[in-house]
Amino acid sequence: KEQELDSKDAIILHQFSRPTNGVPSLSPFCLKMETYLRMADLPYQNYFDGKLSPQGKMPWIEYNHKKVSGTEFIIDFLEEKLGVNLNKHLGPHERAVSRAVTKMVEEHFYWTLAYCQWVENLHETQKMVSLFGPFSDLLKWILCHLTKGIVKREMYGHGIGRFSEEEMYTLMEKDMRTLAGLLGDKKYIMGPTVSTVDATVFGHLAQAMWTLPGTRPERLIKGELINLAMYCERIRRKFWPEWHHDDDNTLYESEESSEASKTYSPLQDFSFYSRTETFDEEGNSISQTPDTDYTGHSLFDSDVEMDEYRDHEQCK
Repeated sequence: KEQELDSKDAIILHQFSRPTNGVPSLSPFCLKMETYLRMADLPYQNYFDGKLSPQGKMPWIEYNHKKVSGTEFIIDFLEEKLGVNLNKHLGPHERAVSRAVTKMVEEHFYWTLAYCQWVENLHETQKMVSLFGPFSDLLKWILCHLTKGIVKREMYGHGIGRFSEEEMYTLMEKDMRTLAGLLGDKKYIMGPTVSTVDATVFGHLAQAMWTLPGTRPERLIKGELINLAMYCERIRRKFWPEWHHDDDNTLYESEESSEASKTYSPLQDFSFYSRTETFDEEGNSISQTPDTDYTGHSLFDSDVEMDEYRDHEQCK
């Protein structure tokens, strides 16, 4: 039975179910959107119903009974309604570069990732899809092969699917090298402070980093383009403190890593998420039922504001 949602003054994020390998999403756009909400420190409630938006999109949000789909339109909507803006520190030229990078990632790099995920590496992706029940294995097989057909058809319509596999991987490598060159030794894509483009880039690179074992993009990001791996690890530890991966090690750590950042709790299907912890009068963490506003899971505050404060102090 479909649950009726009340989105009054609450962001309801509709997205695909969590995969089984500990990564928040196999969809670059779902991961982008949820990461953006965490970067902007906007409390939200996940809804894993699998229901597409009226435009056939995923993810999509509801806010004050208004439905918005398409990550770009969602971000514009939240900026207008809630006054958040991760790009306020960027100048006109930087904003233009940011948009150009976003379009390269979402309209070009995305398709080569989709090919790797849902065509060439389908047998591994199928293991990560989360379905339960007596016929779950059969349903996963059907779902993944249907998705494979859809991806191949859409890639052919896009044009990139008309090239050979080797040519597509050549295009993927060029995109990844472009991102690595743009990032350089900076903390984030546009400099020392996080911006909207980081949610986009992370949502896509995280797929190569953690969902494509043994593939060419994984070998590239963890080998020659190591600065991209460090970038992904930096964002994961900062904005996803509960996301723990089996292959965690010190290879991608930076000087900012602390012992606290190495303490993880399992990634769960949070009914409600906010990076600000809630405590009762005695200082104990509040634990409530999934139907209430908070889950009781301890998630430390982001250091975004502290970074800005330190940068400001150094300029004095």
